[in-house]
Amino acid sequence: VGSGSAVSLSRQVQGTGSSSAVSKCSAAARGYIQDRFLRLLAGRRRRRAPLIHRGYYIRARAVDHCVQDFLLKTQSLPRTQILSLGAGFDSLYFRLKDMGLLHHTVVFEVDFPGVARQKAALIKAMKELSALVGDTSGEGLGAITFSGEDYKLLGVDLSELSELERILEEAGLNNEIPTLFIAEVVLTYMENTRSDALIQWAAEHFPQACFLLYEQVHPEDPFGHIMQQHFRQLSTALHSLAQYPDCEAQQRRFLGKGWTECSVMDMNEFFTCCVPEDEQQRVQALEPFDEFEEWHLKCSHYFVLAASKGMEPPWTPLLPTPRAAGPVGLAGSVPAAVCAGLSAAPGLRRYGHRSALVEPGGILTTGGFGEEHGQHCRVRSFHVLRRRAGCWEAVCVTQSVPEKRWGERLYHTVSCLSDTLALVVGGRTSPSSAGLGMLWLRFPKTCNALGPDDVAVEPVSLQPAAEAAVLRWRHSTTEVTFKGEQFLFVYGGRSALEPVLGDWHFLHTPELSYTVIAVEGPVPESRHSHSACSWEGGVLVAGGLGAAEQPLGSVFLLRELEHGLQWQTIETHPPLVPRYSHTAHVHEGKLLLVGGVWFHAPSVPGVTVIDLRTGLCLDYMINVEHLEWPLMLHNHSSIFLPDEKELLVIGGGGNCFSFGTYLNPEPVLLSLSSILSSH
Repeated sequence: VGSGSAVSLSRQVQGTGSSSAVSKCSAAARGYIQDRFLRLLAGRRRRRAPLIHRGYYIRARAVDHCVQDFLLKTQSLPRTQILSLGAGFDSLYFRLKDMGLLHHTVVFEVDFPGVARQKAALIKAMKELSALVGDTSGEGLGAITFSGEDYKLLGVDLSELSELERILEEAGLNNEIPTLFIAEVVLTYMENTRSDALIQWAAEHFPQACFLLYEQVHPEDPFGHIMQQHFRQLSTALHSLAQYPDCEAQQRRFLGKGWTECSVMDMNEFFTCCVPEDEQQRVQALEPFDEFEEWHLKCSHYFVLAASKGMEPPWTPLLPTPRAAGPVGLAGSVPAAVCAGLSAAPGLRRYGHRSALVEPGGILTTGGFGEEHGQHCRVRSFHVLRRRAGCWEAVCVTQSVPEKRWGERLYHTVSCLSDTLALVVGGRTSPSSAGLGMLWLRFPKTCNALGPDDVAVEPVSLQPAAEAAVLRWRHSTTEVTFKGEQFLFVYGGRSALEPVLGDWHFLHTPELSYTVIAVEGPVPESRHSHSACSWEGGVLVAGGLGAAEQPLGSVFLLRELEHGLQWQTIETHPPLVPRYSHTAHVHEGKLLLVGGVWFHAPSVPGVTVIDLRTGLCLDYMINVEHLEWPLMLHNHSSIFLPDEKELLVIGGGGNCFSFGTYLNPEPVLLSLSSILSSH
């Protein structure tokens, strides 16, 4: 790297540091983290989205968990030290000092000279900060921009190892006492040879040492592609990922460079295992939140690693729980292809929408968030897809009433009751608003006539008892038969008041009168973002996200008995990998689950086939080699085409943490003929 490009790279990396300081500050302002020093160091204030708040919360929590564990385990020792690499505008020293945790510990912080000088000037200018450091031995000299009794701030490029070593020695770093190294999204911006050398140097020069690493993982799945692209666009490529793509590779890296103990977990595992339940609930209740998929994907793409050597007793702040089964075993693959004729179809790039077969050959898509008139928004227009002579075509359908009646909605359901009539149930605008009511959609007799102004949207008037059934989202609405009569079964979901619902309601069709039917058997735990399909007059419910924001792997059948209905558990073997935000279809006694989110990175859910007679459960990956873009299979809709044994997947994607919104560019056909005939 020439010196000019090295300077510009250091500027880009410094930019990520100040941006993360602003995000941490916003998370502190909303109560996610308790830290009064962030606002003094972050400079500008900006309110971030709830998803960003959660992301920075889990990062701060993981670092604090390990740092405080180190201080606790070494509290009886006369002296220890912490060396924070690429510390940026972090407030760690001030927080620990304020909590009275630094009686015998010196904190060294290292960052680019420009950052260190700026931070030193901030500390000197602010009484609240300088008072905590106490007496400073003269002004900062050269690379030592600030020097207090237990706090040293050094300006040096981490990739220049011999220079780093010289300045640390000058600042008084002691190789002989227990030392904790912290690298929080820092090493990955360096060339691997240089970051490896730093990891090895720390192990070789410090007989008693601990190393805490927090950074990205899993570059090759769809979310990983978008994450990498984001950092490339910022000109801050993530170098570690190619050589160390998963947690196991990072663990081998440390064990191979002189560290004797090393444990690692991704942030889904950390949140589940290392954050107490009451604290999980506190964080989950801080703000209206409805981006579970992106939260769990973000957490599966970051890890925390704790390595140590020479520590007695060994330092193990991340005691992993026995992991669920390892990688998901695959029975084969399913080919994916783009649909001929739809590459330029506008309006199908969306998520949180719903699609329904309105008559043979016509597929109606409504609602969701996506692209409309060249911008990202909640989509108001309807779209109909048809296949003619093997080629698909899309028609944008306007509504024959003022748009405000449809409004904007995500996570609703659409149930077709006849060729000309469909019922929309629930949905939401923003997560903080109440759920939306029901609407009728009326269409002309033949889909071929579907043109502008051909879908009438009409309000539904309900008895008060039925209102509760409606005001929810991420629920399911399924047709069931009881004593020869047709009902709609509205189940689960969430509302503005309840983060997860476990109730159900029967609406007699077509007049939608609220009916009470006795239901026996083991009641499924509350869930949203599950799937529900009609089968043999009953309902099959699979997966979903439960009360603790944990994916569920249960499958239930609600079926008719003489005097009422009964819940039955369907045992699957091997057990179904817990998931949510998938879609589902039944074909000839087989339940097909499509996509979704699970905690088993780096593989992503493809198509799972459950034989309802035997319980045999087989997972197939989706072969995307013919697609030129990442296929994000959550928040999508899908339609099963039984004659062709094909699945049409429409939309999907989401708001990928701070990496931008990603929408699958066009609908995709999955050919299932090989896996359905082989069963």
